Amino acid sequence: MSHNSRRTTLWTFVVTSIALVMVTLDNLVVTTALPVIKRELNASLESLEWTVNAYTLTFAVFLLTGAALGDRFGRRRMFLVGLVIFTGASVAAALAPNVEVLVAARAIQGLGGALVTPLTLTLLSAAVPAEKRAVALGAWGGIGGLAVALGPLVGGAIVQGWAWQWIFWINVPIGLILLPIAWRQVAESHGPNERLDLPGVVLASLGLFGVVWGLVRGQGQGWTSPEILLALGIGSAFVVAFVLWERRAQAPMLPLRFFRNRTFALTNAASFAMYFGMFGAVFLLAQFFQVAQGDSPLTSGLKILPWTAMPVVVAPIAGALADRVIPGPRIVAVGLVLQSAGLFWLAAITSANVAYLDLVIPFILSGMGMGLFFAPVANVIMSSVRPIEEGQASGTNNAIRELGGVFGVAVLASVFASRGGYESPHIFTTGLTAATTVGAIVVALGALVAFAVPASPMMTASPETAAEVG
Repeated sequence: MSHNSRRTTLWTFVVTSIALVMVTLDNLVVTTALPVIKRELNASLESLEWTVNAYTLTFAVFLLTGAALGDRFGRRRMFLVGLVIFTGASVAAALAPNVEVLVAARAIQGLGGALVTPLTLTLLSAAVPAEKRAVALGAWGGIGGLAVALGPLVGGAIVQGWAWQWIFWINVPIGLILLPIAWRQVAESHGPNERLDLPGVVLASLGLFGVVWGLVRGQGQGWTSPEILLALGIGSAFVVAFVLWERRAQAPMLPLRFFRNRTFALTNAASFAMYFGMFGAVFLLAQFFQVAQGDSPLTSGLKILPWTAMPVVVAPIAGALADRVIPGPRIVAVGLVLQSAGLFWLAAITSANVAYLDLVIPFILSGMGMGLFFAPVANVIMSSVRPIEEGQASGTNNAIRELGGVFGVAVLASVFASRGGYESPHIFTTGLTAATTVGAIVVALGALVAFAVPASPMMTASPETAAEVG
């Protein structure tokens, strides 16, 4: 590799890693601030859900679009556009005078993040030699884990040290620094698609919005109310229409033939389950120490650290072992088992007056599971498609993972609301344990799915993919 190539690879790794941390951080940084936002903006549980889901929903819906736009117009160019949108929306969120404006700004943040996230992976993959890709993507996964680790802690520290608005202001200097560096140091690349699947974008957006709207508002409005039945019905109809359209579209944003590959299909199903349980549980557990035990935001973030910091240690090791010593799909499956075991343990022992030391071991188990999952999953997905299709595969996997998070927050918050509430520590904990149990069950099902993933990704490639790769 020439000196210039090594320099480009290094800068690409630095830029994409920092951008990934910034965007991923916003998935979780708000969780520790939720009790403060609830108090200062007089927000309801439903509004708190939307401060999380407005971001993750637009993030998930437009991830496929972000990957497609990068393939069509240039990955570096659309990466820069995403940074501009994300940074600008962070300013709007910081200045929000009420929860409605905050939710709207979070939705726009999600759009910017949807452009940035899949392109961090494809830009890095294009810049790294094939023989070093597994290590690079393992490090990428570890850095994503670092962002997860820092989320609740950074949120708690900022809220306690300054104000909740600073969890968004912090993005602004990072974005402004990254823009000129990315423009000068990151190489441009393109993908195979020349057209944007606009009907697919519209159908997926309307369908997912309708379903999530129904899930978030169902507990408050009543599951049999006309609003909820209509939202779920119309949303589901648009999702079906999206699948039917993608089957016949000439340039689909979600090539359904990918799912004929057993590795691709099952790994994405396991990813959905992982994020469902993880984000749904973190949404509530991040509030537990403040609401039920009276801790400060910073103390709450510190107490969650044994869970969220474990990927920083585990993911690089798992990335180095993946496929060289242990098949990547097996590491993913073991990670899901540990995450599920940790959540079941937490659900069994959590009470309003539980001693913190009793929570540490299940936190560590869950964190180890996250680290084992994060490191190899990207390489498992990318190895199951042709190199030229990595942008679409990355966008699809990220979209499905984020949708898992959206549904996890929506469903587990509904379980929480049906069994508990914010009236007292005991009532909060009752709802929390019920919701965490549901999350643990879903992650356990994801583990069963992951164990069915073949050890060698290319063993189950569809005939078309196998022929193209061969």
